[in-house]
Order: sequence, then C-alpha cells, then structure tokens
Amino acid sequence: MNHLDLFHSTCTECSRLITRRYSTSFSLGIRLFHRRFRPPIYAIYGFVRFADEIVDTFHQYPKKELLDRFREDTDRAIREGISLNPVLHAFQQVVRQYGIERELIDAFLNSMAMDLDRNNYNASAYDTYIYGSAEVVGLMCLRVFCEGDEARYQALKAPARRLGAAFQKINFLRDIKSDHDDRGRVYFPGVDFRYFDDAAKREIEADIQADFSAALEGIRRLPDGTRLGVYLAYKYYTQLFAKIKGAPAKRIAEERFRVSDKHKVYLLFSSALRHRLNFL
Repeated sequence: MNHLDLFHSTCTECSRLITRRYSTSFSLGIRLFHRRFRPPIYAIYGFVRFADEIVDTFHQYPKKELLDRFREDTDRAIREGISLNPVLHAFQQVVRQYGIERELIDAFLNSMAMDLDRNNYNASAYDTYIYGSAEVVGLMCLRVFCEGDEARYQALKAPARRLGAAFQKINFLRDIKSDHDDRGRVYFPGVDFRYFDDAAKREIEADIQADFSAALEGIRRLPDGTRLGVYLAYKYYTQLFAKIKGAPAKRIAEERFRVSDKHKVYLLFSSALRHRLNFL
C-alpha cells in the first residue's frame, strides 16, 4: 500500500469508528452489507453524524460559524478531491465515485441549519426538514447501493425516501422530551408539547405506518449485498415503533424508549433467517 492509499483508507477508518461509537444499531446493519458497500456507507454516516453534532451538541461554541465552515470545507473537498479533514475526505470520495448529487448534500446541510434558529415547524417546514435531514441520506445510500444503475435508482427512489422519513419521525417521537427540554424544539406541526395527547400521537403513528408500508416493498427490491442490512435497520425501527405505539402519550413525553442490546441480537438472527428463506 502506498502512502496515498494509506491516507484514503485511514480516513475511511475514521468514519467507521465514528459510526460504531455513535450508533450500535446502524453499525450492525452496515456489517451485514457486502464488504464493498461498507466503506462508502460508513463515510456517509460519518459526514451526516458530524454535521448533526454541530447543531445538537456544541452549545458552548459558535454553531452557525462551525456549520458554515463545515459547508465550505465540504464544498472545497468535493471540488478539489481531497481534504485533510478525514471525515470530509472519505465523504468526497464517495460523492465523486457514486455521483451523489449536490442537491442532496445542500438539502441536508440546509436542514441542519434550520435547527440553529427554528423551534417550531409548520407543515411545509416539517416536510422540508424531513426531506433534508433524513430522506436525502437514504438517497445518498441508494446511490451507493445501485452502483450506477440509474433505472434501479429511479425505481427505488420513492421507497428509500419513505424509509428515511419513517426513521426520522420515530426519532422525533422517541426524543420528543429531550428535543423540547434540552433544545426547545417541537418538530411535529401543530403539536404543543405541554398538551401532547393520545389523539396527536395516533395521528403521527398513522403517518409513520404509511411510510413503513411504502418502504418495505422497496427494501425487497434492493440489490443483493444490501438488502439484509437495510432490512435489519427496518426491523429495529419497527420494533422501537411498536414499543412507542404501546405506550400512552403521557409516558412518551416523560421517558426515552429504546430497544435493548439483547433484543437487537435477536433481531439480527431473526432477520438473517427470514432473508435466507426469502420471507422479507
């Protein structure tokens, strides 16, 4: 391995480490991908994770300046094909190799910027935020999965967006207390956290269920080497969704639900079995 290859692989390894430190669930799913898909998906996750950290975590720092600089550094990395920021270097390689559109990257960063100064969302802003923060991430991954097959990408684009939307909306429900208490945010249009009730919760859940139903058919048509990993993420989120649906709104507003590590292992083996038997 020459020194340039060592630099490339070290940057990708940084994104892999970020993924494993920040999300055991997605790390499990990525490990089920064919080996050739893992590095680019790690790179995408590292990029979106660090942008999200800027707006959600770095409260003692000038977040707008940091995000603006991150955007500028991203643009430069993609334009020049190199960055000394290992996360951005790994990401720009994926962008250039798989033809990830700048529109997707810009939409993502625009949604991150919305978190800097928006605390309540109307229907239009909510849709814009979910598209940029979640749906486009699914589309970036789909670009990798399809490996240049434009017809397949276009056929799977809509269900990929719905899956990303479902994941994000469940995150909003799971984190509704911390988003309100720690960040002063309520993402769901027309929902006042102080009066969050079962009727509002059921309406949100119906929307999520519609997204999941539309997404599953797309998962079944994913390319070989990617289907099982995405299906595991789907099963993890549907299990989390089931726990949330089974609890009253008052409890959702008081505690954060999660899937235990033991149950994640069960989901891993049961998903692998269903995939092997073609029962997805």
